[in-house]
Amino acid sequence: MTEAAGASEGAGASPGVVAAVDLGATSGRVILGYVTPHAITLRHIARFPNTPVRTADGLHWNILELYRNVLAGLGVAARDEPGLSSIGIDSWAVDYALMRGGRMLGTPYHYRDGRTASAVERTHSLVPRDELSAASGLQHLPFNTAFQFVADQAAGMLDLADTALLIPDLIAFWLTGVAVAERTNASTTGLLDVRTREWNDQLIARLGLARGILPPLVDAGNTIGPVSGQVRNDLGIDATRPLDVIAVGSHDTASAVVAVPATTEHFAYISCGTWGLVGVELDSPVLTPDAAAANFTNEGGVDGRIRFLHNVMGLWLLSESVRHWERDGPAVDLHALLDAAAAVTTPVTVFDADDPRLLPPGDMPSRISELCRERGGRVPASPAEFVRSIIDSLAAAFAGTVAAASTLANKRVDIIHIVGGGSQNALLCQAIADRSGLPVLAGPVEATAIGNVLVQARARGFIMGDLEALRALVTRSMPPRTYRPRIR
Repeated sequence: MTEAAGASEGAGASPGVVAAVDLGATSGRVILGYVTPHAITLRHIARFPNTPVRTADGLHWNILELYRNVLAGLGVAARDEPGLSSIGIDSWAVDYALMRGGRMLGTPYHYRDGRTASAVERTHSLVPRDELSAASGLQHLPFNTAFQFVADQAAGMLDLADTALLIPDLIAFWLTGVAVAERTNASTTGLLDVRTREWNDQLIARLGLARGILPPLVDAGNTIGPVSGQVRNDLGIDATRPLDVIAVGSHDTASAVVAVPATTEHFAYISCGTWGLVGVELDSPVLTPDAAAANFTNEGGVDGRIRFLHNVMGLWLLSESVRHWERDGPAVDLHALLDAAAAVTTPVTVFDADDPRLLPPGDMPSRISELCRERGGRVPASPAEFVRSIIDSLAAAFAGTVAAASTLANKRVDIIHIVGGGSQNALLCQAIADRSGLPVLAGPVEATAIGNVLVQARARGFIMGDLEALRALVTRSMPPRTYRPRIR
């Protein structure tokens, strides 16, 4: 399966081959990328679920099962492509494993676990919220790594650890034996200085955290190390065959933004999957009181760019609703349900898609009904109406966030790019165009894997250029679909 066929002018070139390991909050993928200066093509090798596990002490990621699936996928990739040059890993942000002597001390917690509730208050008693925001440039999210560290500190777990590895860095460590922290993902921890982009030693000390557990920082494009002998044996790779792990934009949104097929600097992006990450790309952070009050974040991007954005709940609202309906009934045909939602003519209530009550797993339709009642609006009467209410509410949140990002960053926005799974949802894309009054360009779906592949390919010398050159390659290979606002 390919995202798109290669451009015709690249047909005669011999492509470089790299493997992207892309771990999302609900599923993981191993994808081969074939890259020439003229085209990029993807081949899907493996896709596997990422299902969290609840134990007596909370909600955890099933990280060992994920790693087993990663190894299985990489084994197929290596056998199929003897010319495989490198591996890059990206995943969701903020979560981590605590290590001692190279061993994992426990299964990583899921960011939707409630253990940080008391840690937020304790953290702000040590460093007030406005100071924390000014130091890190991040929006307030109750599951940021800094809060999780404080929770682990209170539980005595940090005293046992000598290293903390974010999820993609953990996978890279298991593949290479080299412990690092890739900078784009490190920027989501709340412990990186937003100005210097180095670990903030003063802030870490104020929080009473051990600076020694944070590994050295590396930039996207750096080589982390060669795949170890044990892993080579597991993958069936000859000991003399070169295969490195390359640091990419290991925060999945950082990789996705690399692959936005923008042809102008005046664009906003929506990376839409489980979450909707909505913002603009900048050269420097926006640290104004207005930006902090609006709960916008300044996260690191590839090549030193800043992703100025706000988190919106995203398709989590839809997937969790479907999960609830399927628990008490038959399997849901999502395509048919979206068609039924598009056919709804009764006005639906637009609720606050950012409401924190929508964050945990559970009975999402009941929560949405409560929000609709609080707004004085009509409660959806069928799954199709629930889905239409979710889509319209997400579109309103996305359009409003784009407008806010443009104002706060003082950056003109002429067009909105939506990438990721949400770019396949025509109802959502058209609703965003209608509510924003701007054209919406949808695709590519696998933007995260594409950005991962492009950074590796550039590091290997298969292609050259800045982010704009990489995006031009995406535009040629995978032209997006355009949705224009309808006059109401």
